[in-house]
Amino acid sequence: MPGPTYSQHPLSLPSYPRGSHLITSDITSQLSAPLKGVKAGLLHLFLQHTSCALSLNENYDSDVRKDMSDSLDKIVEEDKAGKGIYRHDAEGSDDMPAHIKSSLIGASVSIPITHGKLALGTWQGIWFLEFRDGKHRRKVLATVQGERE
Repeated sequence: MPGPTYSQHPLSLPSYPRGSHLITSDITSQLSAPLKGVKAGLLHLFLQHTSCALSLNENYDSDVRKDMSDSLDKIVEEDKAGKGIYRHDAEGSDDMPAHIKSSLIGASVSIPITHGKLALGTWQGIWFLEFRDGKHRRKVLATVQGERE
């Protein structure tokens, strides 16, 4: 009986504007070959940046993503007026709040794999949350591990 297999795959996300974005199809399309044939396993996604985040959440109603972004902006204030509320401000007024939000939400998610498909709940999707203004190319390292069929 063969043991579990492990593979890693660097992924690139398209540039997204500031906000919360559903990226399930981006991830599954880039990983269709590595996921195929995994009987039971785990996909671990690690975002290689400190000013954005990954999350699992509502995949149906886009208002949830808008409400999440609005709520995080209320929780973590941006110093647009230049009052000096953050010491780390050399990269812009959105940078330190982006680091805080990234720490609150997290840089990784793990999702079970069952018979080559992600075992997400009915209303679950993979979210990418961009906390910075401007266009950024973001990298995700995907690790696929599991027992092959």
